[in-house]
Amino acid sequence: MKSIPSLRRQLLVWLLLPQLVLWLVGGALAYRIALISAEKALDQSLLQSVRSLARQVKPIGSGLLVDFPKAAQAIIEEEPEDRVNYMVSSPPGRFLIGNQSFAEPPLPLRAGVPAVYRTEQNGRVMRAVALDLPYGDSDAAQLLRVQLAKSYVARDRIARELIADLLAPLLVLGLMLSGLVYAGIKRGMQPLTRLEAQLQRRSPHELTPLELTTAPREVHALLTAINRLLASVARNMVQEKRFINDAAHQLRTPLAGLISQTDLALQEEEPELIKARLHKVHAGALRSAHLLNQLLMLARSGADVPLQALDLAQLAQAVAREFSPRAVSLQVDLGYEGLDQAWVPGSELLLREALGNLIDNALRYGRGEGENSVTISVLDQGPQIELRVEDNGPGLDAALREQAFERFWRGSELPGGCGLGLSIVQEITRRHGGEAQIEAAPAQGLRVRLLLPRLEAHP
Repeated sequence: MKSIPSLRRQLLVWLLLPQLVLWLVGGALAYRIALISAEKALDQSLLQSVRSLARQVKPIGSGLLVDFPKAAQAIIEEEPEDRVNYMVSSPPGRFLIGNQSFAEPPLPLRAGVPAVYRTEQNGRVMRAVALDLPYGDSDAAQLLRVQLAKSYVARDRIARELIADLLAPLLVLGLMLSGLVYAGIKRGMQPLTRLEAQLQRRSPHELTPLELTTAPREVHALLTAINRLLASVARNMVQEKRFINDAAHQLRTPLAGLISQTDLALQEEEPELIKARLHKVHAGALRSAHLLNQLLMLARSGADVPLQALDLAQLAQAVAREFSPRAVSLQVDLGYEGLDQAWVPGSELLLREALGNLIDNALRYGRGEGENSVTISVLDQGPQIELRVEDNGPGLDAALREQAFERFWRGSELPGGCGLGLSIVQEITRRHGGEAQIEAAPAQGLRVRLLLPRLEAHP
């Protein structure tokens, strides 16, 4: 598995790498500026030198007195390690004194105005200056050209000195800034470090929410998500523990009955008595299977199930058709009335189970003397959709209706129930963001109402 670098390392890289890049770019630009500045200084030195040489030209009648050797020697001695060439020609291009390897200036010259340019002598690039000086009488005017060239040794040395003087403080400041960045990141990561230590000190069963007061605002969303996860895990653990306790408590009695009946059946010798015992074993096994199925559905109703757009009216009609054969066999008039379409966000599996429990309870306990009926309705209640199951049986007293949704509470002594049906209905309704209510029917009987949120936008 590819290792992921730590957040601290990533922050250091992304904060120090741009600083290093800027330092290098700044160093290159500074070196370029230093070269330009040193070249300007070199140009100024050349101009001063060529003017100094020009002052050594003294006109004598129609001729010249040129005393260059001493002046040129002084200029050369200014930079002993630098290479200095000079040439005097008159007319321009006709060598008089100096070095004969000078090329012609790349631009035309005006008398008395020096021109600075780059040239190459003996395979070396140099900086040169040329100055034309007029002399002689007006009838016989002549030009004297003085050319002086220096290599870039002095310029490069000056540039290196400038860049060293500039980058050394920048390097010290960069190191100080890097230290401050590292210290700031380390200090900024301390809340996360404390949070990590807090999580590591927790036991696997400690699911209390994490504190948000000491955490940075940027991680509040993460901590809120973790707290929601911890709350969900805590609820699941509570439901699992409650399911185990309920299952152990409720299955103990029927299993003990089954063992007792089988022991008695094994001791009987009469076939009729054995058959009677086996009938009781069969009834106890059916009740245990029904109880187990109800417990499993109760546990499933509390789990996270994705909700989708669901037509509650069509589902209610389909479930009513499934229970029709049983209703006919019990001589109960089972019918549907209400909306043709009613969309809610829901789980078809859970809502089918809830409605099935309500119809089963109505068919099982909602029969009385005379004609019996069970009516399933889906009604529009504004922002909610009501799913209603109503019978005309004996009903329940007001005091008993308050206990109807409690687990393992039974309002009738008739066999077959385990006291979990309405509890499952309540859990499923709450899972859908709704509310379950039980009340007396207007005429006679019992009415159970499930109020579910309406889904405005539907397929």
